Amino acid sequence: MQRKIVKKICMLGDSGVGKTSLIKRFVFDVFDDQYIETIGTKITKKEVPIKDPSTGEDINMVLMIWDILGHKSPKRVPSSYYVGVEGVMVVCDATRRETYQELDYWVNTLVVMTQYVPIVFLANKGDLVNERQVGEKEMEELSSKFNASYFFTSAKNGMNVEKAFVALAEALAPKEAPAEKWW
Repeated sequence: MQRKIVKKICMLGDSGVGKTSLIKRFVFDVFDDQYIETIGTKITKKEVPIKDPSTGEDINMVLMIWDILGHKSPKRVPSSYYVGVEGVMVVCDATRRETYQELDYWVNTLVVMTQYVPIVFLANKGDLVNERQVGEKEMEELSSKFNASYFFTSAKNGMNVEKAFVALAEALAPKEAPAEKWW
């Protein structure tokens, strides 16, 4: 019998960057180009099969995905949304530079509300190469700053969506305990 681990993750980022669309693509493999702003939060779940990095054992990682509002005014997400969060995807729209510039805000909000958790940065609408205002170098520098990974994604065609969620699930897998305490 496979071990099942449940983890709460949050999607953070400005309004209109595609957080809800990314979740729909990942969970239901659909894309709807009608924009409806998320009010409050919506929770969706999906199981992701991964390997335990220390034992090689198969694990079903159940991601409880919290789609959190991204409205900038006021730029406040209730602290209760962050309770128990164990991983986060921080999303910008690769075709709107101002949403990239706000990624620090979202990470800093997270840090204030919780301890360190694994982060994956997403530059959504990455399929619109000719319209990009955010490049590989910027995403690489940002991810390096926060010891995170990044992906250019497309909720529309599915580009890297599965890979990004699997990367976060793998980052949430149990790690082998150190032989000695370092403190």
